[in-house]
Amino acid sequence: MTTTTAPINPYSTPNSDLEMPQTRSHEGGSLESGIAGEYDFTIQAMLSEAWAKTNGLKGSFWGAALLLMVGVLLIAGGLGFALGTGGMATQLIVQLAIMAFMYPFMAGILMMGVKRSVDQPISFNMMFSYFSVTGTVILAGLFSTILTWVGFLLLIIPGLYLAIAYGLIIPLIADKKLSAWQAMEASRKAITKRWFKIFGLYLVMGVILVISAIPLGLGLVWTYPMMVSLMGILYREIFGVTSA
Repeated sequence: MTTTTAPINPYSTPNSDLEMPQTRSHEGGSLESGIAGEYDFTIQAMLSEAWAKTNGLKGSFWGAALLLMVGVLLIAGGLGFALGTGGMATQLIVQLAIMAFMYPFMAGILMMGVKRSVDQPISFNMMFSYFSVTGTVILAGLFSTILTWVGFLLLIIPGLYLAIAYGLIIPLIADKKLSAWQAMEASRKAITKRWFKIFGLYLVMGVILVISAIPLGLGLVWTYPMMVSLMGILYREIFGVTSA
């Protein structure tokens, strides 16, 4: 089959071969239907379900999140001591190292939300369950972050577009076992079909997070897990859940 390749630029990533072995989805959409934009949702229903599924997620989420925070502090402190205060280059190295450290654990935390979306059992140990895709997750995370940064530096709108469009890269790698570029393209193509609605969903969730932080941050105990639950439900609705 002959395809035509579009010009490459930082804001419209080139087409990628997204053909892969067919996999069974427990619930929701599929990779093919998601990329085609064959999904829809209401913001109210998504938020209601995310709130309901927070029950059963909080303990595992916070156990993993707190341990990850400790790891980040140790990495930042160790690199800061080894490299000194330095300048912008040193700060960039520290930031990239922290991001690379976080991504494999973030895969486990986000997959808690994905599995909770289809009522599969979850546990704190899930944060250690996706080291097999560490290299792929780090590559995709760093590459998408760089493209998004460039978008924000050049023009705010392209950066905002990519920040939303690349939002489901990590679960696509962890659940569907896609390559870094396949995951980036699948997430971008699928989310672009309903970009404004998904932006609205994230905006409302962001407002909820801000409001919940007002009473000494106590509300975040519920709303941070709710955000992870929401991302899992969104992933289910767009791509379906494949992993057992």
